[in-house]
Amino acid sequence: MGYRALAEATMVVHFAYLAFVVTGGFLAWRWPRTFWLHLPATLWGFATVTVGLVCPLTTVEDWARQRAGQPGLPPSGFIEHYLAGVVYPQRYADVVTWLVAAAVIISWTGLLVLWRRGARRDGSSAPTRRRSGG
Repeated sequence: MGYRALAEATMVVHFAYLAFVVTGGFLAWRWPRTFWLHLPATLWGFATVTVGLVCPLTTVEDWARQRAGQPGLPPSGFIEHYLAGVVYPQRYADVVTWLVAAAVIISWTGLLVLWRRGARRDGSSAPTRRRSGG
């Protein structure tokens, strides 16, 4: 039971990581410091797609599933198993990859605009956060 719980927890963390790669740049519009978490997460995601690095979360989930007596993940990996052909048709995998890249680029561009506005407004290098009344 413990290995199965580890596999399921790893799968949930993996989905959260993928969601953060897609949306983390937009979160940084509100919380600018999160950019410094989003940058390495995005670089790692980019490397796994372009260079073919194996994600440690995939390795842990596969290992835990096998120890729990379940079939491990296929050699194609996490995204191919859970998303391609399930959430979107397999033939659109390249399109989805480009859409994710576009979301990151748009979010980082917006963040740069916010940083520049903040720098012009008060001479700092990051946007200021508005405080709610009280």
